[in-house]
Amino acid sequence: MTYQLYGTPGSLYTGKARSYLIKQGIAFENRSPGQAGFHQEIIPRIGRWIIPVLEAPDGELVQDGADIIAHFEAKGATRFPAYPQTPIHKVVAHIFEFFGGEGLLRPAMHYRWNFDAHNRAFLERDFPAALAPPFAPQDMQASVFDMASVRMRKAMASFGVTEATIPSVEASYLEFLRLFDAHLVQAPYLLGGRPTIGDWGLIAPLYAHLARDPYPSALMKQTAFRVWRWTERMNAPDQDAGEYNNPQPELFADDAIPESLKDILRFIGEDYLPEVRAYVAFTNAWLAERPDLEAGTSGMERTQDRVIGRAEFVWRGHAVKVGVMPYRLYLLQKIQDAFDQAAPAARAAIMTLLADVGLDELLALRTTRRVERRNHLEVWGAPRAARG
Repeated sequence: MTYQLYGTPGSLYTGKARSYLIKQGIAFENRSPGQAGFHQEIIPRIGRWIIPVLEAPDGELVQDGADIIAHFEAKGATRFPAYPQTPIHKVVAHIFEFFGGEGLLRPAMHYRWNFDAHNRAFLERDFPAALAPPFAPQDMQASVFDMASVRMRKAMASFGVTEATIPSVEASYLEFLRLFDAHLVQAPYLLGGRPTIGDWGLIAPLYAHLARDPYPSALMKQTAFRVWRWTERMNAPDQDAGEYNNPQPELFADDAIPESLKDILRFIGEDYLPEVRAYVAFTNAWLAERPDLEAGTSGMERTQDRVIGRAEFVWRGHAVKVGVMPYRLYLLQKIQDAFDQAAPAARAAIMTLLADVGLDELLALRTTRRVERRNHLEVWGAPRAARG
């Protein structure tokens, strides 16, 4: 038996894992969560309905795109490392993993669910094809889509997409597309001639929602062709960079970060850092109210719940309230861990770069407990020792 990837073509987080498996040449088969085996065998072992889930040939399950990538990276049997080997590139790659999977959720949700005249007919076919049992009758398919649509439109508001914020969501996304498209003049991938964990963070929303759904796909092709080509490239088994002059499969030399990439980092500092700041502040207050919270638990009545509350902050002039998910803090920790593990001289260089682009605060925004992943769930670690 080969690896089995349970997910859907239109799933943001499945897209991250699928692209990784393709680029690394790992043999796998796509499996639908609408199949009976997913409900009967996978969900009871995972503890909740969630995708993606990877089933290994020996029956081991790995849930979550970041953990699927870490699973194979630990084995060392890949075409190339997803995590850069140099300290600045490693920190920057994890910033883009964090921002891509979480900071681009507003445009991903808006451009999927607020353009029914363009998207609905496609989504009405696409969602049931992946979520309903095979050959389900039409009324069941319609019911599956309706349930998913209601749930996702409600979730959209919890990510900060409202009538008031929509113009800013669109302006923010178009600015990001412009910056990323300009950067891709330099190289076929984020950090040079091959993808890193940063590319796999970005592909999650930029493919599944924004390059695949009809309206945002046309928008991307018309305004940011290089970005659209990058989404194709990220789902090709080879380098797929024929339009570049003699591209080599190396990252930028000497741990360098070109100005075009610094421009995107500055955008992240302005556009996403306020939300991260609010997330961490809310979480630390939430943890302070639960001093007896047992390590290894989520602190939630239902272990499958992912949101611990709602944080408010100002984004582009709007007061926005968003759901606080410990999973985002799990990804934030990866940035901080990469910094902490670097040598002193490298840490100084990282601090200089992040101060220049307005992201040095990312290294200090830490919760009083780490978020850990145990048995496919986000749980809290023991209280941290005070930092000197």
